[in-house]
Amino acid sequence: MRRLLLAILLLPVFAFSQQKDLIKYVNPLIGTQRMGHTYPGATVPFGMVQLSPETDTISYEKNGKYNGDVYKYCAGYQYDDKTITGFSHTHFSGTGHADLGDFLIMPTTGPLQLNPGTADHPESGYRSTFSHQNEFAQPAYYKVKLDEYNILAELTASNRVGFHQYTFPKSDQAHIILDLMAGIYNYDNKNVWTFVRVENDTLITGFRQTNGWARTRTVYFAMSFSKPFVQYGQQNFSNNVYKGFWRKFDQTKNFPEMAGKQLRAYFDFKTEEGEKIKIKFALSPVSTEGALHNLRTEIPHWDFDKVKEDGQVLWNKELNKIDVESLSMDEQINFYTAMYHAFLSPTTYMDADRKYKGLDQNVHLAENFTNYTTFSLWDTYRALHPFFNIIQPKRNSDMINSMLAHYDQSVHKMLPVWSHYANENWCMIGYHSVSVIADAVMKGNADFDVNKALDACITTARNRYYDGLEYYMQLGYIPEDKNSSSVSKTLEYAYDDWCIAQMAQKLNRKDIYDEFIKRSENYLNVYDASTGFMRSKLSDGTWKPGFDALSTHGQGYIEGNAWNYSLYVPHNPSKMIELMGGKTRFVKHLDSLFSMHLPDEFFAETEDITRDGIIGNYVHGNEPAHHVAYLYNWTNEPWKTQDKIRMILKKQYRPTPDGLGGNDDCGQMSAWYIFSSLGFYPVAPGSTEYSIGSPAVKSAVLHLENGKTFKVETKNQTDKNVYIQKIELNGTLLNRRFITHKDIMDGGKITFYMSAKHP
Repeated sequence: MRRLLLAILLLPVFAFSQQKDLIKYVNPLIGTQRMGHTYPGATVPFGMVQLSPETDTISYEKNGKYNGDVYKYCAGYQYDDKTITGFSHTHFSGTGHADLGDFLIMPTTGPLQLNPGTADHPESGYRSTFSHQNEFAQPAYYKVKLDEYNILAELTASNRVGFHQYTFPKSDQAHIILDLMAGIYNYDNKNVWTFVRVENDTLITGFRQTNGWARTRTVYFAMSFSKPFVQYGQQNFSNNVYKGFWRKFDQTKNFPEMAGKQLRAYFDFKTEEGEKIKIKFALSPVSTEGALHNLRTEIPHWDFDKVKEDGQVLWNKELNKIDVESLSMDEQINFYTAMYHAFLSPTTYMDADRKYKGLDQNVHLAENFTNYTTFSLWDTYRALHPFFNIIQPKRNSDMINSMLAHYDQSVHKMLPVWSHYANENWCMIGYHSVSVIADAVMKGNADFDVNKALDACITTARNRYYDGLEYYMQLGYIPEDKNSSSVSKTLEYAYDDWCIAQMAQKLNRKDIYDEFIKRSENYLNVYDASTGFMRSKLSDGTWKPGFDALSTHGQGYIEGNAWNYSLYVPHNPSKMIELMGGKTRFVKHLDSLFSMHLPDEFFAETEDITRDGIIGNYVHGNEPAHHVAYLYNWTNEPWKTQDKIRMILKKQYRPTPDGLGGNDDCGQMSAWYIFSSLGFYPVAPGSTEYSIGSPAVKSAVLHLENGKTFKVETKNQTDKNVYIQKIELNGTLLNRRFITHKDIMDGGKITFYMSAKHP
């Protein structure tokens, strides 16, 4: 009995010891240069707090023009910058639009300055120069030396609490600045209101209400210092601060309540050489009481190293879900950094007591699921959520429950399109929640009411007021003279409708299947056989004149051109190939896409596509083409898929700050890398099939939540051996160009025999 008890006690230790230390292969600085738009700061998997440095300030001038490049700073940090303005608690990872950057904290010494200054003259404000030689980032930890003040800044985090540790020099003028004006995409009217309450000499609470990309976003906080401050104060840039009875008080110094649209507060300390001032900063979507509860629940102590270690244990647990052996250290780093980026979002959006603010701005309780936000669905339905259905099925099911809660709270009765922080941004096109839901239903990962979910999909797809759907339902396409980006929308709606049809068929709802399988063929209505491209029509049924297959503006496409979008029929590649002249002609078309030379005018006319992420006219940096290299599998030359996949992996992903060839888009670019490195990819989420590519790993073991393992094994694997001679699944020759979800989830082994010559 004693031996049995000892064995039980040692089991968790033994299990943990079997995990590899994989965080050493993660470099959060990958993607922080140019267009990757990732952040290097501290967070835990799917964490609500993303504590990271800001390297510049973005605002609008009074004339309405940008003061700075707002697109450049979607994540708040650019590797090429030389200064840091502070450390804020909320960030998007890899997006092409900006928001967040809440509650910026900056430690300083010397005479107090309450403006950020400029990058050219950092001494004019509180910002500081820094060097990458004194910067270090890894999962759940970031540190940098602030040269201007000789302060070492260290950051870590739990799910809902950011933990700062600042090592000061000896100073009688040490300050912690709390800037509630700072923010990403911070135009003049973003702040609706801010409020700070000094509870005592170590505890601060408050909130920030903003009108940015999210129109009605309120975030509450609780901020706790490890030692009492000696005094505090504020500088309030609001025009109405001193009106009314408040003029009876001097609010600028040691006044316990601060409020206004434009507010910066400061807290003064006296420090000894090498003294550490620590700050715990908790967030809540509900209340300051909720923030305090989060703080006391998640980090009830002041042990910075413990919080860091706890966060890294969480990261190692997630990273160990795939045990991969790569051909090189560079590829090992690329793979695990891609996993890291894939597990940054969607983000937790509820307090420790499970309360959260809903789309209706009321407080709700997530009783049987974790509530998530940050749904960049136009991007992530393609590979990220299918990846979750394999590696994170429980989380993905909770994400869908979060989408269904969003639907219940929506006055429009719409599933989310691009939502964050109890807001719908309506960004990009399609209604791709239905793709995520269908993929989970078809793959048996549906811990939710599937018929209710299908009803939500149907209602969303029938909403005649949404983005051209009225014309789509009436005409079978969207006319460009009535609604822009008409071709892209028609094609993406058709795919989403196919997803609804698949669910309906599985759930034996024939009337719904018949309706939506017919709608899924609407792509036929925008194919112009005379040009060989999908092309915009007018409301009278004629083709819009002035067609230009290379142009990205005014032709009916979004984030792409006719070459990219004409290949977007993921649910029926065979029919698309037939439309475009058959397999032989289609192969030549695909070959041209990858090899053609784009004129300089192409880059001059567009702001959303640059030379980053482009191979020929294949735009890997924008998602509509992510399935395209796999389309050779529907022709007589599938080996060209294998060649193109390995080329893209090499050209578009590198273990460097500029190593992502486009926005990571909340993990979509990274999920593409993971799937493609393993040798298969979900061309049409909602199908249970994964198209075969060319594995780049030597081997990989997927540890599934059902307790089984699926092993990817390669024979004769090298950088040059990119072609598959044969595939065995569990020892039996595989005579198809795909594997199924069941093949993976049942466990087993797939073996690829590689060669330098194609068959």
